[in-house]
Amino acid sequence: MVEKMQYLNQSMVSHFFLEGLMYTAEHPGLFFLLFLLIYSITVSGNLLILLTVGSDPHLRSPMYHFLGHLSFLDACLSTVTVPKVMAGLLTLDGKVISFQGCALQLYCFHFLASTECFLYTVMAYDRYLAICQPLHYPVVMNKRVCAGLAGSTWAIGAMHSAIHTSLTFRLLYCGPQHIAYFFCDIPPVLKLACADTTINELVMLANIGVVAAGCLILIIISYAFIVAAVLRIRTAEGRQRAFSTCTAHLTVVLLYYMPPVCIYLQPSSTGTGAGAPAVFYTIVTPMLNPFIYTLRNKEVKRALRRLVCSSQESPASTPAP
Repeated sequence: MVEKMQYLNQSMVSHFFLEGLMYTAEHPGLFFLLFLLIYSITVSGNLLILLTVGSDPHLRSPMYHFLGHLSFLDACLSTVTVPKVMAGLLTLDGKVISFQGCALQLYCFHFLASTECFLYTVMAYDRYLAICQPLHYPVVMNKRVCAGLAGSTWAIGAMHSAIHTSLTFRLLYCGPQHIAYFFCDIPPVLKLACADTTINELVMLANIGVVAAGCLILIIISYAFIVAAVLRIRTAEGRQRAFSTCTAHLTVVLLYYMPPVCIYLQPSSTGTGAGAPAVFYTIVTPMLNPFIYTLRNKEVKRALRRLVCSSQESPASTPAP
């Protein structure tokens, strides 16, 4: 028993090496500037939306409360992956990640990504209540319910990620250290395990598949009722106004769901070339979301204008000493 424990201690890897994205090694400086630009836009754009929603008294409805949570999630989700990608483009040491750091990155990524998945479902339910049951909406979606739904998405996301992280890192990793990916995700990490990963892959497909499919089905059902209710509106202006509150959410849902389907339903297809779908929903989509909600939502655009005007007027209105 003692000999077995000594063997395990000696054979356990202490760090991994992230191989990064295909083609980035040819022009690392160029890609570093590109990712720096994307990351700066992502963080500043989402924080601006968060600041606008939190400070503007006209954006107090549940829809904007959930939008604030989404903006915070997008900023954090990008922060989990992009800085490490940028570090790997600068030096070889930047590609190295400790065993504990890899586990932490995997947990944070799936925590934020699954929370966002649940949040999209809650946002669809909110739109269903607002359009299909407008008279009951203020009562049903009150502040307490709104806060409870938002908090539940975070709690379930944390539990969901904890299950996958514990199952992934309970395995023995004793040999290869090169992760053929640009961050620590379940499929590429499992390929390095010195043990049978069949159960892990089945749990991953079943758990993530059931959760993602369940959320998507609920979103589709909500929008089926929404479309039926909107088509019953007699005026074209009324139909357009109702649809305008849903198009931004529907767009980000499509951008969110399409890439993960390509990744997690084919766990054996990992590699530096398989990172393109992940780049889209971990790096590109968080950058696009603020623009989608800003361009498609007149209330948010008005609130942004008020925020900019107030910031410009405040120095001028300060009395001279």
